[in-house]
Amino acid sequence: MVKKNQILCVAPSVGRARFRARVRVVAGFAATSAFFADCVFASGGETETGMIEPGKLLPFWSVAPFVGLLLSIAIFPLVRPHWWEKHLFKVSIFWSLLFFVPFTILFGFETAFFELIEIVLLDYLPFIVLLWGLFAVSGGIVLRGDLVGTPKVNLLLLLIGTLLASWVGTTGASMLLIRPVLRANAWRKKKAHIIVFFIFLVSNIGGCLTPVGDPPLFLGFLRGVPFFWTMRLFPLLAVNAVVLLAVFFFMDTRLYKRELREGAEPARAEGGVSIGLAGAHNLIFLAVIVGSVILSGVTASHPTFYDENTGVLFGIPVYSGVIFPYNSVLQMALIVLAGICSIVTTKSALRKENRFTWGPIKEVAHLFIGIFITMIPALALLHAHGASLGLTRPWQFFWATGALSSFLDNAPTYLVFMTTAGSLGAAEGLSTTAGLIAPKLLLAISAGAVFMGANTYIGNAPNFMVRSIAEENGVKMPSFFGYIGWSLCFLVPLFLLDTLIFFLN
Repeated sequence: MVKKNQILCVAPSVGRARFRARVRVVAGFAATSAFFADCVFASGGETETGMIEPGKLLPFWSVAPFVGLLLSIAIFPLVRPHWWEKHLFKVSIFWSLLFFVPFTILFGFETAFFELIEIVLLDYLPFIVLLWGLFAVSGGIVLRGDLVGTPKVNLLLLLIGTLLASWVGTTGASMLLIRPVLRANAWRKKKAHIIVFFIFLVSNIGGCLTPVGDPPLFLGFLRGVPFFWTMRLFPLLAVNAVVLLAVFFFMDTRLYKRELREGAEPARAEGGVSIGLAGAHNLIFLAVIVGSVILSGVTASHPTFYDENTGVLFGIPVYSGVIFPYNSVLQMALIVLAGICSIVTTKSALRKENRFTWGPIKEVAHLFIGIFITMIPALALLHAHGASLGLTRPWQFFWATGALSSFLDNAPTYLVFMTTAGSLGAAEGLSTTAGLIAPKLLLAISAGAVFMGANTYIGNAPNFMVRSIAEENGVKMPSFFGYIGWSLCFLVPLFLLDTLIFFLN
């Protein structure tokens, strides 16, 4: 029982702690406001037309809230894991407000709200709806069988996922196969490496062959890149997949043999391996989701959905020039419908067997709303200054696009560098809405955006979801910086090899 004098001692300390926390928040807002103000007032703040262009006015340190959020994702799970699980959404909102409030004060409500609505409505909402749909549908598909996580079985599962990713998307392939991989390796003590290579291959590199595979390629398709043009990335996919699968097989074989020597005994079925698929009707809903993405791209170039004279998509006017395109509305409606149908028609026992929970998609939704909002300055700076970076050669575009796609949303990053390549005035090449682009440059941009999304947990949304599902199933995954260590060891040398083989000339 707490005594009265104890309460008197505790209350002032709690009050002081809250006061100090509020002071830190206010100081953060004040410091961020001062940063923005210095830039705006020094530059005049407005263009000749009276419209503010943030990208031309913001200093590079305006990305501080974005960096702060990334550091929070990296550090809090290590030092305060339970606190982080309960408060990650609050942290995400804190950094968002630390950017948005000073931005609103200094650039004006109209400009700030325009930027917010544009990125939340046109980028974040379609992004999270697609992830939710794929997550909900794939959670009802159960691959049953007697698969044992041997090196050969794991190699086969990773290969299947890599080949599948270009046709159902990296998110779709990841959500379909991560649970079978986890079940097959439930007996293994060392299995984090399996999930790391799964993220490398299935959640990223495997999605390079079609616009369905990864969002950047889909945006390229919307801007005039032929649907099957990205099949030219197959040689890169082959080299990267062969190297990574070989390294994985060598590593997994050594760990597997060590575990057998230590007494681990995987359960093996008598009479061979039997495989079955439960909840197979969800494959229809998965096809609807993939079809909705393709339909959105096809309708974007149909006269019913866009003005042939201006090239502007028809849609619902939202705010100050922000239009929510009808083709996006149609796409999201089909995805939501497919997700709801999956939830209604799939027995709860199947999802329970799949160890399905809504935790991973909830975590992604909470964190990525903050990431999308706080990266507004980074994208604005990139859009304003991308053409002045002096990029002219394929290897430069490969590494510039890839380095930024490792931390920013790779879709708008792809668009910025695609536009930059289109402004170089190529004499011949691929005709797009961004201009004539030399094929080697577009290949470099495409590979950088898709492949290097594997460098961090936030480089591509499936990365974070796969990590969350794995941790939910008891796999001790590398930390944020620990995962980057894996990337530095295995991916960066591979990308240097890509540069020498494909992009040096």
